[in-house]
Amino acid sequence: MPGANEGNKVKVDYTGKYKDSGEVFDTSEGREPLEFVLGQGMVIAGFEKAIIGLNPGDKTSIEVPPEEGYGTSRPELVFEVRKEQLPPNIAPEVGMMLEVATESGETAYMRIADVSEEMVTLDGNHPLADKTLLFDLELVEVS
Repeated sequence: MPGANEGNKVKVDYTGKYKDSGEVFDTSEGREPLEFVLGQGMVIAGFEKAIIGLNPGDKTSIEVPPEEGYGTSRPELVFEVRKEQLPPNIAPEVGMMLEVATESGETAYMRIADVSEEMVTLDGNHPLADKTLLFDLELVEVS
């Protein structure tokens, strides 16, 4: 059997953990396997690379550095706004996610990183940026 290859639709059971703490941040356990097409950039590069060549039933454990995961933090995506610039119905809390319109009219998601008396720090980096991730993977199906 040639194994999973670019263009194949695959179903994968997985558990993702932070390397530094071992804490699980996501898993397919108790849910349907993750389904995606290899080679279309639907999942992070390190995850996708690990699936190439596997056959249904194969299991593997991998380490994904930030460069093959969610990238490294970009300081230009962190900025402060005055509290009154937020919608009046929002009581900002650290960790809260906000949907904001960019200057080009697109939607971006920002995490509240800090709240002071007058200012709110917004962070547009992915919450898993800078993290080395561990995944336990099992290829369930290839079509």
